Amino acid sequence: MFTLHHRIEITDAEDNVVYRSESKFPSIHDKTDIYTADDRHIAHIERKLITLHEIHYVNMDNGNSFTLSNEIMHIIKDVTNIEGLGWKLDGNILQLNFTIRDADGELIAVVSQKAFSLHDKYSVDIYKPEYEEEVVAILITLQHMVNDRETSAALSSSGSSSSGQ
Repeated sequence: MFTLHHRIEITDAEDNVVYRSESKFPSIHDKTDIYTADDRHIAHIERKLITLHEIHYVNMDNGNSFTLSNEIMHIIKDVTNIEGLGWKLDGNILQLNFTIRDADGELIAVVSQKAFSLHDKYSVDIYKPEYEEEVVAILITLQHMVNDRETSAALSSSGSSSSGQ
């Protein structure tokens, strides 16, 4: 439920920091702010506290607002929705290998995991640069959602192993 201080940096091809996110500590709602390298604020993200599935609200400084949520009851694959932009995520969200498409099906961005990386590094190709900040906000929100899921799984597996003794 509580978020520890969490920082994510997004770099360009030359490893220069272009965007960074910072989560508030302590935070029940997983409040996160995204900034450019020159400290211009671009977005605020908050997790909905009580819900059956993960919901995060994203408010962009450019006036756009949208929600990322995972649908429950899908056995074969995860379904993540972007409500408010009309965009669609296709691919493996948990492994961060997916595409983002607009309402007309046109490609906005492709996200893929780098093959040989010591850290969680991903390659992002943005085909509509006018949506770069929204794509960055989506990526950071998805990273929070993946981390929340991993933390939940770790807590439930440690709880089940300790209750059996």
